Amino acid sequence: MKRFLIVSIAVFAALFVSLPAAQAQQARATLGGGSGIVVGGDFLCTLTTIGYDNGGRLVGFTAGHCGGPGAPVTAEATPGAGVVGNIARTNGVLDYAVIVFDPARVNPVRTVGPTTITGTGGPAHFPELVCKQGRSTGHTCGISVFVDPVYNETWGLVCVSEGDSGGPVTRGTQLIGLVSAYFLVPCVGPKISINMEAVLADAFVAGGPGAGFRPI
Repeated sequence: MKRFLIVSIAVFAALFVSLPAAQAQQARATLGGGSGIVVGGDFLCTLTTIGYDNGGRLVGFTAGHCGGPGAPVTAEATPGAGVVGNIARTNGVLDYAVIVFDPARVNPVRTVGPTTITGTGGPAHFPELVCKQGRSTGHTCGISVFVDPVYNETWGLVCVSEGDSGGPVTRGTQLIGLVSAYFLVPCVGPKISINMEAVLADAFVAGGPGAGFRPI
């Protein structure tokens, strides 16, 4: 009896120790446009959108200043999923990055909070209403003020702060931009977003991950 008890305890202990590892292997991160991501282990940013490119890869976008090629990406809300993807390519001029995700670790969605992305479109002009979804300031809306066709930027009166970089800017359910910066003071100064049509056009010309992107 004593020997049986010792064996039973040993088996139970082994199962208990292995449980967290098994849970980690089974964890999947739910990610969509507006989800918080951690790039390079410590840089908090926001995912712009997620979907598939013309190579069948599960890919997404975020701001280019969030991390360079090869940087690992984890889901802020699901750290147990581990590294869910890596940055494949960046464009410093348009300030965007392409992330290639591991489909075994990610559950892609089109809705995060009040934001749903069903397609993409051109930039909004004054005084159109636009909204953004960010991991820091959540869902906020305001008016578009100015579209700069030279730098493919749009300025608008929408609250953004640190960590919202990469966040989707939407008009209805159309993705029209990604948050790049704010001017002077968070949530007071105007936000600057990169026009999504320029990002997708550049990704198509560059080829590889992100080319021919379509939202989930």
